[in-house]
Amino acid sequence: MNPKPQRAIYIGISLAVLTTLIWSGNFVVARSAHKLVPPIGLAFYRWLCATIIILPFGFKKIIIEKKILLDNKLYLFFAALTGITLFNTCVYVAGHYSSAINLALIGTTSSPIMAVILARIFLKEKITWLRVLGLLLCIFGILYLMGQGNFRHIIALHFSIGDVWVLLGAFFFAIYNVLVKKKPTGISPLVFVTVIFTLGTVLLFPFFLIEQHYSEPINWNMNLFWTVIYLGLGNAVICYLCWNEAIARLGTARTALFGNLIPIFASIEAVVLLGEKITVIHILSAVLVIIGLIIANMKLRNS
Repeated sequence: MNPKPQRAIYIGISLAVLTTLIWSGNFVVARSAHKLVPPIGLAFYRWLCATIIILPFGFKKIIIEKKILLDNKLYLFFAALTGITLFNTCVYVAGHYSSAINLALIGTTSSPIMAVILARIFLKEKITWLRVLGLLLCIFGILYLMGQGNFRHIIALHFSIGDVWVLLGAFFFAIYNVLVKKKPTGISPLVFVTVIFTLGTVLLFPFFLIEQHYSEPINWNMNLFWTVIYLGLGNAVICYLCWNEAIARLGTARTALFGNLIPIFASIEAVVLLGEKITVIHILSAVLVIIGLIIANMKLRNS
């Protein structure tokens, strides 16, 4: 067995797990900041911050790779539109209507399913019975957490217009995952992220101006400032570089499955940061999701 492919797989898994760990705070921020800044404004400042951070590092390489970028301008446009302009904006709009729990649970359970289906249709990625079983176990674990250990509670859950928005965001992110897998090999990871961040921010700008015209002025404070830095540096620059690399190493469908870890990490963060109590339900849900991920990745060696 060649150790190099195996090492690449382990690196891909580590990057996917790290990304979901950082991303787990995004849904909490979306809900907690909804009274401080309007949704498009939050998205715009996030991506503007991310662009300012990464542009100095990627600008020279953009000049070098200019020809291949121009040859693939339509591809880059749709990657920026789905992954940057639309995905998180939908989540932040949803944050005005739905709880952080609903945002995390609905978004993370639906997006992997969509990504697996789209990867099968457009990338012809194999969907083995082990991967299906793993995905079902992940969903079962999240539903168990949603119902607080009683699946009858799930039927009684209230779904709002915000839940529809987060489903729409999950769909756009699933499309983005497929597009990342089809990234032209001549475009380096740093240049790809720099270009889509910049383009996605530009696409957001007209809608940001319209929203500013009809919204109350933003009352900036240090909490909001550090929230934008966290979203721009952590949730955007670091996470997108890691996630895209994980997709390159593991494939779209397999990487998307790791998104099911987000509610688990969010629960742990609630214990550490907010002092909430961890229960047997949280532990069992985490175990189910982790077992599901292991089963879904059992065929990695032969892929």
